[in-house]
Amino acid sequence: MKVAQARAVASSTKHVVYVALAGNLLVTATKFGAAMWTGSSAMLSEAVHSFVDTGNELLLLYGMHRAARRPDADHPIGYGRELYFWSFIVALQVFALGAGVSIYEGILHVWHAEPIVNPSINYLVLGLAFVFDGASWWVSFRQFRAAKGSMGYYEAFRSSKDPPSFMVLFEDTADLIGIALAALGTYAASSLKLPALDGFASILIGIMLAAIASLLARESKSLLIGERADPGLSDSILRIAEAASPLSRANGVLTVQLAPDQVLAGLSLQFPPDLRASQIEESVIDIERQIRASHPEVMTLFIKPQTDAAWNKAIHLRFGGPAPEVVVTSGDDPSGKLGPAEHVSPTDPTH
Repeated sequence: MKVAQARAVASSTKHVVYVALAGNLLVTATKFGAAMWTGSSAMLSEAVHSFVDTGNELLLLYGMHRAARRPDADHPIGYGRELYFWSFIVALQVFALGAGVSIYEGILHVWHAEPIVNPSINYLVLGLAFVFDGASWWVSFRQFRAAKGSMGYYEAFRSSKDPPSFMVLFEDTADLIGIALAALGTYAASSLKLPALDGFASILIGIMLAAIASLLARESKSLLIGERADPGLSDSILRIAEAASPLSRANGVLTVQLAPDQVLAGLSLQFPPDLRASQIEESVIDIERQIRASHPEVMTLFIKPQTDAAWNKAIHLRFGGPAPEVVVTSGDDPSGKLGPAEHVSPTDPTH
């Protein structure tokens, strides 16, 4: 993904987060008011859920701000991973506060069930919340649909390098499901004269939030600990390196995603043994210039001259076999000429 495209996506994502924040502020206030008025456990769970979502949007905005800072002496490859850190914190909040409080409140209400007072207030507030959250969901859904391209929705979620884009969509989806469960709980508790059903609805909301939080935490953790960049970027880097210099041959490349628009790459090149150091340096500089011109998102690039045997040995020691994004050469050429590289189909060890 080019930097301009990534920045456009980031701007769109930030807009989605602001819309979700505004909607959750309105929804949180109305739900807490309704919960205090009616005594509904499911409504209180929904209020806590919306309050947690409001805090989550603030954390995501903070993470996006921190990740945009330029590299410095203390953080030479930048602060991009702060976005992934705060995204992981958001997932933990959904699990600990959203799911935990909902399940706890639901269990208390089942044990000490009290009838809902004036359930029509619940229906009114839930209807307004559905409108607010539905509008936010539509904005986040359109943004995610535009960003995913030809990929399926689940595939796009698993391969996304921009957690806020899918976190807001997941949170808004959870909001709408929670509203439906709260409405069903209110109706069942009041019409069947079984107040404990309202508590069961709260427990179901908590279980749903726990499941969503687990998915968000898994994806955020994968990015936080270091996930490879799009395989298409690796293929492009290798093609550029192969075409840039007739004196070198690309052994392979490893990449790490630092932020949605920031990538670290390490490229291994083989040069003829009789080449002078100045010639190697000129070739490396030219290859680096062309890679950066084609892919400005590669903010940190390391190029290491080494033989294909040394590269393959290093890969074997690190991964126990051919690595993802690796180009394995066909072996030493007796003629002394550098032959074409043989590509190995990449596999993804992060999922």
